[in-house]
Amino acid sequence: MYIRQKQLDYLKKSLIKNKVFVLYGPRRCGKTTLIQHFIKEYKQPALFVTGEDITVRQPLASQSIEQLKQFVGKYKLLIIDEAQKIPAIGLNLKLMVDHIPGITIIATGSASFDLANQIGEPLTGRKYTLRLFPLAQLELQAVEHSAQTTARLEQRLLYGSYPEVVTMLGNEERTLYLGELVNTYLYKEILEVEGLRHSDKLLRLLQLLAFQIGSEVSLSELGRQLEMSKHTVERYLDLLEKTFVIFHMGGFSRNLRKEVSKSSRYYFYDVGVRNALIDNFNPLALRNDTGMLWENYCVMERIKYQEYIGPRARNYFWRTYTQQEIDWVEDYSGKLHGYEFKWSAKKVPKIPKAWSTTYPDASYQAINPTNYRPFIGAE
Repeated sequence: MYIRQKQLDYLKKSLIKNKVFVLYGPRRCGKTTLIQHFIKEYKQPALFVTGEDITVRQPLASQSIEQLKQFVGKYKLLIIDEAQKIPAIGLNLKLMVDHIPGITIIATGSASFDLANQIGEPLTGRKYTLRLFPLAQLELQAVEHSAQTTARLEQRLLYGSYPEVVTMLGNEERTLYLGELVNTYLYKEILEVEGLRHSDKLLRLLQLLAFQIGSEVSLSELGRQLEMSKHTVERYLDLLEKTFVIFHMGGFSRNLRKEVSKSSRYYFYDVGVRNALIDNFNPLALRNDTGMLWENYCVMERIKYQEYIGPRARNYFWRTYTQQEIDWVEDYSGKLHGYEFKWSAKKVPKIPKAWSTTYPDASYQAINPTNYRPFIGAE
């Protein structure tokens, strides 16, 4: 069963001649499947290749306009899956869109640090970037009714939203899949590409972050626990962000004396991966980290909503040195919007006094399982 992805519709209506559309996302989040369905619906000739094919790499890395023209031939749409595998892909894409009239190129990649570094500068003004994530609830609502969404919320908090995980029928199968995904993803792609030697410390770093969701992270403290320098911790965190495992959120401040702005909080792109890292798929009734899972889930679903539908916002957390805080702050359309994530609908948090005093025009809302669907675009 194919669950239609929002970026498929966006891609269909957005293609422009002599531009490159770059589709980023974690491994196994459905990039290749999206491209396959795009080709079916495109109904015009398209050349599909993969950067993993060694016979493709040589011509697409040639930096020869004539070779590139011969490779593309009569096609007006070129689709390159796993484009980061091709050396100097950015420069070659630039040569094609500059010298082959009417061509459109779609390039996909899972390792953003490779693809971004290779194509960023060469394709300035020539590309559009689309981000793809594990399935969003706003996509899943097309194949399930409201009662099913309610019944499956715990499953989403435990096993996440990777396409294959969502369509599996049993939790044992989901557990095995996520375990394999974590081991293959972390140890093969991240470690081998970067040549890191301390795989055990990378895993330990992620496990430490898994227990600090919703809290500010001290790089110095992480370094002490891992017996690593702060610089090395920063490098590992940057690598994990660029490979779509985690992402950070900074603090919001317009009054530096009272508000914390220099620290960061970290979230996982998928809570199922987070639970696999700590090997804990226990039911919510037996857990003491449900609040963390709920916050991570809401944050990630909101980011998907922002990417696919809107509003495009600058996102932060907010905290004062007197410990008043708000989990999630959005800044868009000239207004601030504050949100607090609470698993229990019975616990209605009060608006922090410093927030309402400092930003009297800002909104504030508590997000819980009874009212979260509009927040993530899944009404």
